[in-house]
Amino acid sequence: MVTKTSKSLNLEINFEEEDVPYEEEILRNAYSVKHWLRYIDHKAKAPDNGVNLVYERALKELPGSYKIWHNYLRTRRKQVRGKIPTDPMYEEVNSAFERALVFMHKMPRIWMDYGAFMTSQCKVTRTRHVFDRALRALPITQHGRIWPLYLQFVRRFEMPETALRVYRRYLKLFPEDTEEYVDYLQEADRLDEAAQQLAHIVDNEHFVSKHGKSNHQLWNELCDLISKNPHKVHSLNVDAIIRGGLRRYTDQLGHLWNSLADYYVRSGLFDRARDIYEEAIQTVTTVRDFTQVFDEYAQFEELSLNKRMEQVAANEAATEEDDIDVELRLSRFEYLMERRLLLLNSVLLRQNPHNVHEWHKRVTLYEDKPAEIISTYTEAVQTVQPKQAVGKLHTLWVEFAKFYEANGQVEDARVVFERGTEVEYVKVEDLAAVWCEWAEMELRQQQFEAALKLMQRATAMPKRKIAYHDDTETVQARLHRSLKVWSMYADLEESFGTFKTCKAVYERIIDLKICTPQIIINYGMFLEEHNYFEEAYRAYEKGISLFKWPNVYDIWNSYLTKFLERYGGTKLERARDLFEQCLDQCPPEHAKYFYLLYAKLEEEHGLARHAMSVYDRATSAVKEEEMFDMYNIFVKKAAEIYGLPRTREIYEKAIESLPEQNMRHMCVKFAELETKLGEVDRARAIYAHCSQVCDPRITADFWQTWKEFEVRHGNEDTMREMLRIKRSVQATYNTQVNMMAAQFLNTNNGAAADAGAGAGPDAMRLLEEKARQAAAEANQKPTEKAASNIMFVRGETQGGAKDKKDTVVNPDEIDIGDSDEDEEEDDDEENEMSNENQASAAATKTDEEGLVMKKLRFEQKAIPAKVFGSLKPSNQGDSDGE
Repeated sequence: MVTKTSKSLNLEINFEEEDVPYEEEILRNAYSVKHWLRYIDHKAKAPDNGVNLVYERALKELPGSYKIWHNYLRTRRKQVRGKIPTDPMYEEVNSAFERALVFMHKMPRIWMDYGAFMTSQCKVTRTRHVFDRALRALPITQHGRIWPLYLQFVRRFEMPETALRVYRRYLKLFPEDTEEYVDYLQEADRLDEAAQQLAHIVDNEHFVSKHGKSNHQLWNELCDLISKNPHKVHSLNVDAIIRGGLRRYTDQLGHLWNSLADYYVRSGLFDRARDIYEEAIQTVTTVRDFTQVFDEYAQFEELSLNKRMEQVAANEAATEEDDIDVELRLSRFEYLMERRLLLLNSVLLRQNPHNVHEWHKRVTLYEDKPAEIISTYTEAVQTVQPKQAVGKLHTLWVEFAKFYEANGQVEDARVVFERGTEVEYVKVEDLAAVWCEWAEMELRQQQFEAALKLMQRATAMPKRKIAYHDDTETVQARLHRSLKVWSMYADLEESFGTFKTCKAVYERIIDLKICTPQIIINYGMFLEEHNYFEEAYRAYEKGISLFKWPNVYDIWNSYLTKFLERYGGTKLERARDLFEQCLDQCPPEHAKYFYLLYAKLEEEHGLARHAMSVYDRATSAVKEEEMFDMYNIFVKKAAEIYGLPRTREIYEKAIESLPEQNMRHMCVKFAELETKLGEVDRARAIYAHCSQVCDPRITADFWQTWKEFEVRHGNEDTMREMLRIKRSVQATYNTQVNMMAAQFLNTNNGAAADAGAGAGPDAMRLLEEKARQAAAEANQKPTEKAASNIMFVRGETQGGAKDKKDTVVNPDEIDIGDSDEDEEEDDDEENEMSNENQASAAATKTDEEGLVMKKLRFEQKAIPAKVFGSLKPSNQGDSDGE
């Protein structure tokens, strides 16, 4: 330690020439920190004693300078770096820290450096004293800088008792770091203290984990800790803690039950663990928890069995008791595995005890155990509440009774059914099902009278009028209006009752207005079987008055079919009245069948004109999709009855009323008819009429048919006329397409039209040009295809040698002629064409007329003789010519 005065120091120090300027500055400014630091920087590269002497001189003059003390202590620590802790220089540095703390005891940086330096020297007691002095010297607001170093120091060395005491002091100031303390306790194997701390923070509702753990996660950690270390945790009641978690965390029951059982397993209390597992699988309410507990339970039993078997196998002196113990453990394991499905069913029933389906499954699991089955059924019908039942409650009562019946206890089955009819079901259908099942059981027992009496009881009328859909009334009071019960009653009366009683039942059903069309049909068939035909017809009429279309369709069908089968044409007027009544309000979707049946009646037993009238009415009464078929039938029947000429009116009416698609086919058939009759001009007119709705691009078949017709029966002029009409129709459709496209462009390209005025016309011209090209291609292909089928007369040029020499002879050229009428017709055609389609029409015309007309073949057919009827043509040759 330097204790001499500055003068004496100056006398002992040998100054170098480089130090003289700094010494002179120090003499002039002995209390200037800046000058001392400048001198220290100059001496930094000098030997250690030199810079240390300068630091000591500076601190002698300025003992309260934190900057000089901090730099001095850092320099001294650097000087001892790499030396062994027993080196004397360490004590010199410690002495320097102690001298510094005389003046710097409020500076936490000095204390932190001192504590870290003492920790590196592995002097436990002195280091602990240093940290304790620091905590006493510094204000509490600065303790947060000391404690991390202090805790790091106590965890560095194995001194658990000291560390526990330090941590307890630390947690008083920073209780939120309890998790760090728990981690240390687990590392130090102080699990009892760790469990106590975990229990404390779990019970603290205001505790917030710094690691982001929830209270539930901390609770799971506590359960794992105390359950896996039963011999090291003594201060806590493990059973009470885990059971408290079972009440608190109901979504983790499986894990908590396994933890509690594991605690007893590790404690060696195997019977107690087994009781815990049994209690768990009898109380959990979810399949997931049950699966977790059951798997752990099965693993526990299996390990216990295997370990015991290994012990017995290793022990050569095994006794009979050891074998019995092994057998007992094996039986326990097998019994557990056998009960799995039953235990799982119990879990589902605990979830919802009103689940009827699960009760049925439970009964199935008790196969060949009558006592258990009866007990299960009894528990089920007592547990399930009708208003909360999931499934059909009545099936439990029915199956319960059937079980007694299958075992020969019919009286017990009747008792069960009797009790089942007294339950307040939610729906009347459930109660009706019980009564019907009861009656069927009596039928199986050959007790027919008892079954009829049951149905009489079920259908008994109450003393006051009750509505079927009145939910305020009990289902027993509304049972008398159940169709299911009445249907069963009617079937029983038909089979085992008298005609009078069965008829009364059907009449009662009709009076209650609960019958269905099938009930009416059954009633009618029953009466017919007993030869009460008029009664059956009256039953049909009652049903017709009760129901409306389309429900009455089956009744009318049965009524009319049965009536016609019995009477045929003997009661024609009555049959007509029935058909008129049926067709009065018959919807179009059901009209076709009845009209055909009506027309068949008139054909077989009535007048032909009446039949034609019915067919005529049917064409407008049926659905639009069926009109074409009806017109075909109408035409066929008219031809059979009156001959082909009478079908013209039907064709004309069909063409007017049918949609376009069907109208085209009808026109073609009409034209074929006229062709057969020799009326070629009429046929051509029909084709021309139909062509107005036939777009050549879509209906190419129609135009091909017309072309073939002209080839057989026409000439060059009629062929030209057909082609002209085709071009006109083509132009019409092209114009419509152009107008639609223009509207589309105007709608979608409004912004472009606003930007530039010339954009719209250019787009229109482009679109029109595409339309013309498409039309030309469409017209060119059919014409080229049909060119081979048209055989025109080849013409030759008649003239002199000069003409033949100067003129190029075209072997396929046609001499059309230069008549004024032809020119006028051509001019008219050109004037009628619009400006937009003129180019397209001209191109198409050129392509078609440029074909070589080689020869026209005309076919002549004789008019069928049946057309004239009894009249024979006077001149057979003339008629053939026509």
